[in-house]
Amino acid sequence: MAKHAGRATRRYRKLKALFRDLCERQQRPCWLCGQPIDYTLRYPHDDSWSLDHRWPLATHRHLAEDPGNFEASHLDCNRRRNKRGAPASLGERSREW
Repeated sequence: MAKHAGRATRRYRKLKALFRDLCERQQRPCWLCGQPIDYTLRYPHDDSWSLDHRWPLATHRHLAEDPGNFEASHLDCNRRRNKRGAPASLGERSREW
């Protein structure tokens, strides 16, 4: 599969820019580590914002331009996740302790 499969279209670049603006306005944290993202940092800084795909494009290429598959992440967190699927959560607490 091509290195940038599904990410080279004009439509994708526009959706990415719109999603980044939304994330910055909402100050969305990294969906992988939960830490805040410094939206003033730019690529290739490890802590800069990066568009991540909840379902990796390696296995879900058809979701490349689906905003429902977009997540805000740090560039380094996104790189470390690589092509693995969405991280498993610990679930809901049964009660407050």
